Amino acid sequence: MERIVIVGGGISGLATAYYLLQKRPDIELLVLEAEKRPGGKVWTERTEGFVCEAGVNGFLDNKQGAISLARLLGLEPLRSSDIARKRAVYINGSLRWIPDTPPKIFLSNFLSLRARLRMLGEYFVPKKEMEDETVESFVTRRVGREFFEKLLDPMVTGIYAGDPSRLSIKSCFPKVYELEKRYGGLIKGFIRLQKERKRQGGKVEAGPGGVLHSFKNGMFTIIETIRDYLGDRVKTSTPVTGIEKNNNLYRIHCKDGTTYDATTVVISTPAYDASEILRELNPSLSALLKDIPYPPLSVVALGFRKDDIKADTDYFGFLVAGKEKGKILGCLFDSSIFPGRAPEGHILLRCMIGGARAPELAMLDDKELVEITLEELDRIAGIKGEPVYKRIFRYEKAIPQYILGHSRRLEEIERELTKTKGLYLTGNAYRGVAMNDCIEQGALLAERITS
Repeated sequence: MERIVIVGGGISGLATAYYLLQKRPDIELLVLEAEKRPGGKVWTERTEGFVCEAGVNGFLDNKQGAISLARLLGLEPLRSSDIARKRAVYINGSLRWIPDTPPKIFLSNFLSLRARLRMLGEYFVPKKEMEDETVESFVTRRVGREFFEKLLDPMVTGIYAGDPSRLSIKSCFPKVYELEKRYGGLIKGFIRLQKERKRQGGKVEAGPGGVLHSFKNGMFTIIETIRDYLGDRVKTSTPVTGIEKNNNLYRIHCKDGTTYDATTVVISTPAYDASEILRELNPSLSALLKDIPYPPLSVVALGFRKDDIKADTDYFGFLVAGKEKGKILGCLFDSSIFPGRAPEGHILLRCMIGGARAPELAMLDDKELVEITLEELDRIAGIKGEPVYKRIFRYEKAIPQYILGHSRRLEEIERELTKTKGLYLTGNAYRGVAMNDCIEQGALLAERITS
């Protein structure tokens, strides 16, 4: 009988398993997860009346991956509060509200008049034929330095905790890259797409767009629900150490000495773990995966009594521009985004420290991380007070970085995979770091395997 083994029980592996069973209920399926619980960086701690995310905060509705899967599972997504639509960036020593559409950006004083005129001038910037380019180079070339520093640099930090001078525009923001490649520029592309969509009765989003969603009891809800659906097909505390192949059969070796045979293997672990697992089976593929960088990151969650906080916290949160050289990357006001995340009369904030911008700060001890966070909250947003709730979540290797040349690396990975029929890779190291991307890639992979 056909047996499929999925190595890695994060959202990518679990979504792949779910869609495989939806298409082929008769297959023998097993998910092997190294940790005591599935979910990877999707984990919600529910203690002392706080609902605190260790990693993933939610998903946008501009893509249907997470919402579609949630509804198939019988879950109702929780829409973020309208109060939290306001977002800020810390730039030039003060917090500035970010206008939420290009027309509003142009009409406001968020950017200088010179920078706004430079935005309009993007229409006349000639197309540049390049296979790839860094995010910083692309944005600066097309819309100017100030636009990059005030908007794109903080946004890239918020998504990737990365360095835009190294990240690939083609891999991190493929739709933006395609606007220049296909239409000659961003404004030209947007105008063309608007016309095409109008003929189809739709509209084009100017930016990432979408409204953030989660679940009433946090993001781990979707993990728990898939785990319950899969039942004993999920084996936790089962690290995989290697894979060998004999004819058309794979043998998966686990740390505890057990082995599992499979006709098809899906590896959905982080790239660095996949590299170790494949070291003997395919050294070339292993080397390609090993070179995908993951900077360290810590999440510092703090709960306060509302009466102790005099500053405004009724907004989404803020990001810190790179030129400010702050000690935190940004802060999310979770109890404003999703009411109910903190007990009555309290607020919950989560700050990010480290990433590619300041990796040396991410692994400091608890006391130092809390002190840094409190100092920065006071300096940036005027938030002072003694926290009544403290939680720190450390990731020595956090978010995969799609650095320059990532698309070429993916082509090389695909070539190596053709040498090992029945072996597949999925996860956030390849074609999108967001939960929507992971779920959509899982659904596509399930279709590919079962077809």
